[in-house]
Amino acid sequence: MKTGALTFLLFLPILLMAQSTKQVTEAFLQSFADAFNAHDVQAIISHMTDDCMFEASAGPAMDGEKFTGQLQVKKAFEQVFITFPDAHWGNSRHFIAGDRGFSEWIFTGTKSDGTKIEVTGCDLFTFKNGKIAIKNSYRKNRLPAK
Repeated sequence: MKTGALTFLLFLPILLMAQSTKQVTEAFLQSFADAFNAHDVQAIISHMTDDCMFEASAGPAMDGEKFTGQLQVKKAFEQVFITFPDAHWGNSRHFIAGDRGFSEWIFTGTKSDGTKIEVTGCDLFTFKNGKIAIKNSYRKNRLPAK
């Protein structure tokens, strides 16, 4: 009985660490990209922590507009799909290094006024407990074709 309890106590920290350090995979990031291309905001949010942050490519601050928490982030993504009803992130490639990662993509979309956009961009991620805690988005700024 004592040996079993001692063994349990010795392995308890290992078990707890294994549960709290879920690793994000490239397949997870592709699933996140697929949710964006499906315009499925619930699926997008399910990949993110409750206290997530989205740092948009544009906005009033030097580092874009920031949205914090699932409710604000969800509203920001819904607005993207309103602005670009045909929004698509193609040719995605994903890379992971510990609790950080990034995805490269080509964004295409058409605004309601008919303006078409095609630009390369990337998302820089910070992961926590197997989910996305921070999505920091960057994209090229391209003048509309004449």
